[in-house]
Amino acid sequence: MSKLAGNAVVAQSGGPTAVINSSACGVIEEALQNKDVIGNLYGANNGILGIVQEDLFDLGAESYDTIANLRCTPSAAIGSCRYKLGDLEKDREKYDRLLHVFEAHNIRYFFYIGGNDSMDTADKVNRLAQQKGYDLRVLGIAKTIDNDLVATDHCPGYGSVAKFMATCVMEAGRDTEAMYTFDPVTIMEAMGRNTGWIAASAGLARRHEGEAPNLIYVPEIPFSEEQFLNDVRDVHRRLGRCFVVVSEGVKNAKGEYITAQASVDAFGHRQLGGVADYLRQLVTRELGLKARYNQLGTCQRNAIHFASRTDSDEAYRCGQEAVRRALSGATGMVAILTRKSDDPYECVPDLAPLATVANGVKYLPRDFLDTAGTNITDAMRAYAGPLLLGEVPIRVGSDGLPVFSRFARKPVARKLSPFVGKT
Repeated sequence: MSKLAGNAVVAQSGGPTAVINSSACGVIEEALQNKDVIGNLYGANNGILGIVQEDLFDLGAESYDTIANLRCTPSAAIGSCRYKLGDLEKDREKYDRLLHVFEAHNIRYFFYIGGNDSMDTADKVNRLAQQKGYDLRVLGIAKTIDNDLVATDHCPGYGSVAKFMATCVMEAGRDTEAMYTFDPVTIMEAMGRNTGWIAASAGLARRHEGEAPNLIYVPEIPFSEEQFLNDVRDVHRRLGRCFVVVSEGVKNAKGEYITAQASVDAFGHRQLGGVADYLRQLVTRELGLKARYNQLGTCQRNAIHFASRTDSDEAYRCGQEAVRRALSGATGMVAILTRKSDDPYECVPDLAPLATVANGVKYLPRDFLDTAGTNITDAMRAYAGPLLLGEVPIRVGSDGLPVFSRFARKPVARKLSPFVGKT
């Protein structure tokens, strides 16, 4: 197959992770090593929204150090968004705009780092380009802390949030052990709208009987307030304390979120959060026990200071793989991870169709939890344990704080009229 010469754009989407910039680094460094095919490499400010608005900057103008230091920089350095392109026909004006921007800048490679909604957008862009006869290679790169993308063994970003969550539980658990005569119950809230992968990872903290977490609750198992109170009462009776981890997306037997706000985001998702505080009040009111709650918020998805080196390396390799496969002719695919071995652990980059990954959900297997559904099994430990290994080396400044990369963002001159549609 003849090489497709042209420019490339890379964009990030959705909630950041500790290693989404490692994937970006893999894309950027691999693309810049192939300048005989990829002439210019652009970043899209604020994800797909930046492409619609023709808001691009020149990644080739960034320094080597800035690019290399992405691997120890948190959040989404290129710029992310929660901006959903809908149905290919109903939102045709925006999809056509994307192709017009690509054509105006001779963009022949589109790399999109994101989750299932983002892979759906990338799939539609790929299909439209084929319908229009525009030679474009579209490669997604798997990303999400929720670990809920189908087709991949696990998602880049999950290993680091799992390591952070388990460590926070170990630390807060010791606090509860020390202060149980005054603060006997602690409830930690974990992200996870529809799946319990993050909450379950907290179970890795429990090396010995009685250590935190004592109870874990995930969306895959219907939540009963009565059973929850019985569980807490039982643990407190045995240990004099109780440490709980709960997913923000736990639902009752009717499938309703225990706590959810009326407002929705751009993807149509109801805003979650607050379940830990709700359960704290329930414990105090019904059991007469003083309880505290911890809500880590965005810290859990962005924390780079104790990120997993395994996670970072795999994220980087997925970015590299996307570029390499695109240069070899692949399109309509997403870079994922395939596990070859548990012991010794071996996982390699691979590809899956965008259409397979788009909008799918991979739930926590039932056998990863015990019979009661409130603690993890050895199967979960064997699966998640290797993903936490190693630490990302952090650059530290003279003030003792981390040094993060920040792009200069040399703008790419616009060639089209401003987009007049609603964004």
